[in-house]
Amino acid sequence: MSTAEPRWLDQEQQRAWRSFLLGTTLLLDRIDEDLRRDHGLSAVEYEILVRLSEAEGRMRMAQLAASLAHSRSRVTHTVKRMENAGLVERTGSPEDGRGVVCRLTDKGSATLRTAAPSHVETVRQSLIDLVDPCDLQALDRVMNAVCDQLIADHPERELR
Repeated sequence: MSTAEPRWLDQEQQRAWRSFLLGTTLLLDRIDEDLRRDHGLSAVEYEILVRLSEAEGRMRMAQLAASLAHSRSRVTHTVKRMENAGLVERTGSPEDGRGVVCRLTDKGSATLRTAAPSHVETVRQSLIDLVDPCDLQALDRVMNAVCDQLIADHPERELR
């Protein structure tokens, strides 16, 4: 057991950490609130539609969960709700019969096409248009460094 003094954050580091936490929470809450109000979707449901759309309309459930950095059980629960709404459907994997594939339905594609313009406007108003392009590039570098480090800790995940 180490008795070394922790490397405490200085005042500037603490301020940056707290603004990151608060800003992230407020931003994600705003995105979720706008999607729910305008389209009846949670932010996670919207992201599932996006991931499926980008993967030619279908992904194995395990791969979908990994791409979202969510537990399989959380994604399974969300997909079940989306399946009940007719946005996606699950089938056995045609490749090996063991895995489960989540497929975007026509209704899911239409919902995504309808939601995407207002979602991107929320992202613009709440983040992109508020910061200088140089600061946005810095944010990209910072968050990629964070992702690279944390993904390296879990090489079994297919996050990128």
